[in-house]
Parts: sequence; structure tokens; C-alpha cells
Amino acid sequence: MVDFPKARLKMVEEQITSRGIKDARLIAAIKKIPRHLFVEEALQSQAYTDHPLPIGEKQTISQPYMVALMTEALLLTGKEKILEIGTGSGYQTAILAELCEKVFSIERIRPLAIRARKLLYELGYFNVEIKIFDGTFGWREESPFDAILVTAGSPDIPQPLIDQLAAGGRLVIPVGDTFIQELFRVTKTEAGVKKEDMGGCRFVKLIGEHGWKAE
Repeated sequence: MVDFPKARLKMVEEQITSRGIKDARLIAAIKKIPRHLFVEEALQSQAYTDHPLPIGEKQTISQPYMVALMTEALLLTGKEKILEIGTGSGYQTAILAELCEKVFSIERIRPLAIRARKLLYELGYFNVEIKIFDGTFGWREESPFDAILVTAGSPDIPQPLIDQLAAGGRLVIPVGDTFIQELFRVTKTEAGVKKEDMGGCRFVKLIGEHGWKAE
């Protein structure tokens, strides 16, 4: 039997803080959230290892370090309204819910959205709303957002997401081809948008009107 709390602390020490993640609130959230509940029972023993895991529907739960890196890049203070594109397992959603005021999350695959919503509510995350929709359009009715996080790789930055950022807002998104992407932080300023390259990464494709076309 895996000692999940012990495995979670080990993950934080060996994969998160040792690789430069410093946000104390984020580290506390990662220590708290039972990542193993967001994967199938057969894979729970691997939930705290340093790699992504399948969650069904040809999707994955991201590597723990990548979740931490992308979340820290949003520069959250606790009062934000956030848009997440790609609910997936709901693990990243739970991290965001711990760190901000309200999370609006979009998932295009209905079974994943339903499963994530159920688990998030069971864990007490009632500051989350999930919509089944094409995430590349964003969630215009609830905009503007203080931060937007995209958990799938896009061929470019969808313009609707930039449009829905509040002034000073941050968008973190992987951009590239279908095999490898660069992680960008885009900040909306009075002068336009500022792009920062945060390094290479690899994600499943962002499917949608302003992303990759469905096969």
C-alpha cells in the first residue's frame, strides 16, 4: 500500500521546491491536494511520480512540476478571477481554486468535465464553475479575467483569450507544433501584450476553432 501523504510530501521536496518553485501558497496547496484521487485507481500508485499520466479520452494529467511552474507564472495573490482552458482531471483546477477567488474552467470532453466537477465538489471546491464548450473561444460572459491558464498546446495564442484578459492580466499557454511547444506568459499592458518564453514543454493538442482542428 502506498502512503499517499508521505508520497505527496516527497513529491513536493524532490520535484517542486528543489526545482525552484518558491510560492509558499502554491506549495501549501500542492501539499494539501490528494493528487492520487484525480487518476484511475490502477494508476494511483504513480500519482506522485515525475511524469504525466493518462486520464482517459486520450488526455493526461500534467507532470506535477509543470502544474507548479504554470501556476506560479500566473502570479496569483488570492483575489483573482481565473479562466482555465482544459479542465481535464480537475487537479490543476483544484490548485487554482485554492489560490484564487473564483475559477471558470472549460472542458470540451463531457465525461471528463462531469467526473472533474463531481470530484471537485466532493473535495469542497465550490468556487469552481465548469462549462462544456470550445475553450479556444474563452468564456466571454464572465470576462475580463485576471489570469488565464491553458493546459493544452496551441498552434498560436487564441485572440479571444487575449481579448478576455483584464488590464495587467496574465495568460500562460503552451504554443508550438503537435510534438513540442514553448511555454509563454503573456501579460496585457496599456502598450499591448508582452510575451515571455518560459521554456520547452509538451502537451496534448488544444482542439477548437482557434486551436488545432479535430481529427
